[in-house]
Amino acid sequence: MSDTNSTSPAFGYALLRETLLPEILGHDEPEILYWAGKSLARKYPCTSVEEIMEFFNKAYWGNLKLVNEKKRELQLKLEPTCDTYSFLLEAGFLAEQLSTLKQAAAETYLEEKKEDYTFSVRWDKE
Repeated sequence: MSDTNSTSPAFGYALLRETLLPEILGHDEPEILYWAGKSLARKYPCTSVEEIMEFFNKAYWGNLKLVNEKKRELQLKLEPTCDTYSFLLEAGFLAEQLSTLKQAAAETYLEEKKEDYTFSVRWDKE
C-alpha cells in the first residue's frame, strides 16, 4: 500500500483501491475497473471537458488537466490525489464521457512514466 497516513481520507481510498478491489476482482480486475468507470460515467454524465475535470476533483481521483486536443483525440494529464497502482476506473470513465460528448465510440489509453499519468482518449467519428 502507498505511504498514505492512516488518518487521512486518502487512506480509506487507497485501502479500497489497492487492497480490497484486487482481492475481490482477481485477474479480471483491469477489465472490470474499465467497465465500472464507463458505468459511473453513464450515471454521472458531464456536459463538457471542464465538468469532467471538476468531477475528478470531487471524486478524489485527482487534478485532471487538458494537455492537447486534436481532431479525434484528447490528451489529459492526471495528478492523482493519492497513489494507486491502476487508473483503469478513471480511463473507462473518460472513454464513456468522451463517447457521449463526441457522439462516437471512444477508448482511453494510459501512458505511465514514473509519476506522470497521461490519458489519451481517441474516438471514431462515423
